[in-house]
Amino acid sequence: MSRTNNGTKVDRRDAKLAMAHIYVAFIALLLGGLAGLLQVFVRSGQFTLPAGIGYYQVLTVHGVLLGLILTTFFIYGFQIASVSRTSGTFTDAQRRIGWIGFWLMTIGTAAAAVMVLLNKATVLYTFYAPLQAHWIFYLGLTLVVVGSWVGGVAQILRYTQWRKENKGSGQSSPLLSYMVVVNNLMWFAATLGVAISVLFQLLPWSLGLIERVDVALSRTLFWYFGHALVYFWLLPAYMVWYTIIPKIIGGKIFSDSLARLSFMLFLLFSVPVGIHHQLTEPGISGTWKFIQVILTFAVIIPSLMTAFSMFAMFELRGRELGGKGLFGWFKKLPWKDVRFFVPFIGMVAFIPGGAGGVVNASYQMNQLIHNTIWVTGHFHLTIATAVVLTYFGAAFWLIPHLTGRTLTKSLNSLGNFAGILWAVGMTIMSSSMHIAGLFGAPRRSDYSEYGGAQQAYDWIPYQIAQAVGGTILFIAIIVILYVVAKLAWFAPKGDEEFPVGEVHAHSGPTPAMLENFKLWVVILAALILFAYTIPIFDIISNSPPGSKGFKLW
Repeated sequence: MSRTNNGTKVDRRDAKLAMAHIYVAFIALLLGGLAGLLQVFVRSGQFTLPAGIGYYQVLTVHGVLLGLILTTFFIYGFQIASVSRTSGTFTDAQRRIGWIGFWLMTIGTAAAAVMVLLNKATVLYTFYAPLQAHWIFYLGLTLVVVGSWVGGVAQILRYTQWRKENKGSGQSSPLLSYMVVVNNLMWFAATLGVAISVLFQLLPWSLGLIERVDVALSRTLFWYFGHALVYFWLLPAYMVWYTIIPKIIGGKIFSDSLARLSFMLFLLFSVPVGIHHQLTEPGISGTWKFIQVILTFAVIIPSLMTAFSMFAMFELRGRELGGKGLFGWFKKLPWKDVRFFVPFIGMVAFIPGGAGGVVNASYQMNQLIHNTIWVTGHFHLTIATAVVLTYFGAAFWLIPHLTGRTLTKSLNSLGNFAGILWAVGMTIMSSSMHIAGLFGAPRRSDYSEYGGAQQAYDWIPYQIAQAVGGTILFIAIIVILYVVAKLAWFAPKGDEEFPVGEVHAHSGPTPAMLENFKLWVVILAALILFAYTIPIFDIISNSPPGSKGFKLW
């Protein structure tokens, strides 16, 4: 028998589970942000790491904590709260499954982190073979993935229960819960690649059970996961943009059907595109690289649909409030509300970030910027700005909602200040990364003068600029963590809203086909088989003896 909430609040037991995930996420933000600050200091050439700490060790800490731990834990905290808010309170059994998932993820994170700190897993975030980590690192990552599967199942079970309880009612399932399920399905599909690689290649290899590993196969399986991971990060930001922001500004969701269709298109096109990260690697035919480039460009379609939906909703609301002329509506938006302002900065950052992604995925242009720090600048715009700022904007109302406190005027202003700091710091850092990348500066590399080469000296001013921008970003992190701590433990007791928008009256009915998950999962499986069967068969058929493990640091 399910328990239902009052329709506007997250049950306190579900809130406790959600907050456990969010606490881990913000601890990862602090430690990963500090590692990032040390990175840009070292690359400036003006700073040397103390106590024998290695640059690549710090790089691994930064990548793993911010790229995997901050994102995954915050996403699950947000999604648990979203499902509880829109589909009803989790049953005791469902909540227990969620807690099991949380502890598996947390134990796995701790195990992997210890190995990184001991310098026994310095594998540059992407854990690329033939770089080899300690087997405990790979086991820890396995626990994180398995824990995320378990936690995701709990969310899907609650959504499925809502559909059973409302069968025959003729109403669409809650949009926010629907989006959570789509994101989880994409995550399940994507993590199969990294799970296969770790369990059947990297873990036995690191344990000494096998001597050599097929590098091309391990990298292909990683990027099968690695690019879909970007959309796993992105879709929760889109959930906020589509369903939360309309309520915050007093508007309506532009179109329920458009929102669901865009998410289904992301599900279909997010996974079979990983080979576009391997355009310079041998062992994969040019034909299949070209096919996956085309599939990558298909993801632009739901992105443009989202942009259209957002700005249509903004304009409709602005004109309702009396905005005149071509852009008069723009002035009517609630620019002082941190719940809107900080995610909006993220939306704006996604425009140049998305344009850079087109360059990365273009067969010819990729040759210029592949493995340069341009790529690092790109994902700091897309993930570290568009996505993460949206997470922060959501956290400023989600945390007090879950802890029974209020977002005060002063904390609202501090949040806006942190968002501006972030925008300034990221503009300086990311722009200098893009420019240095065009000049050939490599990514993932320690500071070097390359034997006095003039080209390396030309990079130094941009690397110093990266340190300036990174310093501003770290200050923003400290401000954000202060706001989060206040909202979690010290802000006045109260009843903060969990805002969920209503669909516009003229949106039209939602086609039932959009909720036929069996159909879309079959199409997804067919696309994956089409995009990867022959490339992986070719890699295995033409496989060299493989590589032994290397531990260079």
